Amino acid sequence: MKINLNCSKTYQTFEGIGASGAWWAQIAGGWDNIDPESAMSVRDRISQLLYSKTDGIGMRTYRYNIGGGSADSGRGEYSDPARRAQSFDDGKGGYDFSKDANAVYMMKQAAKDGAEEIILFVNSPIERLTKNGKAHLNKNQIFRTNLAQKNYGAFADYILDVAEHFVREGLPVKYISPVNEPMWIWNGGQEGCHYSPRQAGKVMLCVAKKLAQRKSLSHVMLSGVENGDIRWFNKAYTRHLLKYSEVRAKVDSVDLHSYCLPQKFLPAFANNRLAFVKRFRKWMDKKYPDVPVKMSEWCHMQGGKNTGMDSALETAKVMCEDIGILNVTSWQHWIACSLYDYCDGLIYLDTEKRSFELTKRYYVTGNFSKYIPFGAVRFEVSTDDEAVTALGFKKDSKTYLVIVNFSDEEKSFVSEAESLVAVTDKGSNLREYNIAKGKKITLTPESVTTVVIG
Repeated sequence: MKINLNCSKTYQTFEGIGASGAWWAQIAGGWDNIDPESAMSVRDRISQLLYSKTDGIGMRTYRYNIGGGSADSGRGEYSDPARRAQSFDDGKGGYDFSKDANAVYMMKQAAKDGAEEIILFVNSPIERLTKNGKAHLNKNQIFRTNLAQKNYGAFADYILDVAEHFVREGLPVKYISPVNEPMWIWNGGQEGCHYSPRQAGKVMLCVAKKLAQRKSLSHVMLSGVENGDIRWFNKAYTRHLLKYSEVRAKVDSVDLHSYCLPQKFLPAFANNRLAFVKRFRKWMDKKYPDVPVKMSEWCHMQGGKNTGMDSALETAKVMCEDIGILNVTSWQHWIACSLYDYCDGLIYLDTEKRSFELTKRYYVTGNFSKYIPFGAVRFEVSTDDEAVTALGFKKDSKTYLVIVNFSDEEKSFVSEAESLVAVTDKGSNLREYNIAKGKKITLTPESVTTVVIG
């Protein structure tokens, strides 16, 4: 087979890969027992595996959830205690930054290990500011916001105060995301808050105005509005996000989530994720050609624990589509670690043993995050084999290729220069080797291969 590199045709400048600490860091952040293989505490080893370039996969972005306080009050209906979160509200108009200690520990450790960018995101405003005093709507409420407009200012002040606190502590807070998946109902199961496109835009406007007044946060931008499905209402939310000049001054991208949850009752075209990716890219190019897009959340939402290459290849497929077609400048997993019998983490945690298990998704993510440097520019790559997908990046004097072989057959191509190769497949986990110019690079069946040239 052949891989054709057209380095003169370039696209976005890529910033990196990340993941969220929600729903697990407040648990694993307390695991100071020793990991026998590394002789480190388990919590420190997990952070190192995720964020260290030398001893892990070197992700760049850590997403920290500013909680709504349901773990403090016990109010609301939640499917799992881990989906509750503490807030820093002391109930007296002040702050208690000793709370959420385990999750804060993991955020700080991630920064020590190499995370260069922290995003503070909000699922629900703190309960003191919501209409019903809970971090989600009541069961009989649908498609209503739980934040009254009169509380927008107090909500903005709260999250900006939290951001200032962490900035003072030396953490690389770069973004604040006040709105998360506003299209959903959020009347139980986890913290969340519904907003119409207009309401979401107004919340972002209020936060943007107040953020502009905070000199200590002059380097911090807004992220939003993180709509929850690649198919529905992204255009409406984007219009309202970008309609205000004050917001445009503090938003350097449109951030959305890459989910597409197929429904049997919908026609086939409505479940075609790739078609919606292409359609949104075309619309952005027409309406907002100078505004980048970031993919701030995705996981393989499939029931059952899965550590193998089938899920890893699905992850690689979505990453390639989002980076190569949607042209996202950043790509982030939903959760870095999973507590569940579900296909949604890079690392599985065992809460009884206080231990962890790595997945092939973890290693495949490393094929991107460990090798593609911040600021690399994507260029056009094509193959003559429909079973093989490739992405290309360049920075300084080096070229970086990520090649996915979806077939159960071995493929190969000739190396045009001396290269470093890293392979993840059924039997290998980021296995590295060097190859000389003119030698064949083998793409093993169902594999992800990174090639660093130069």
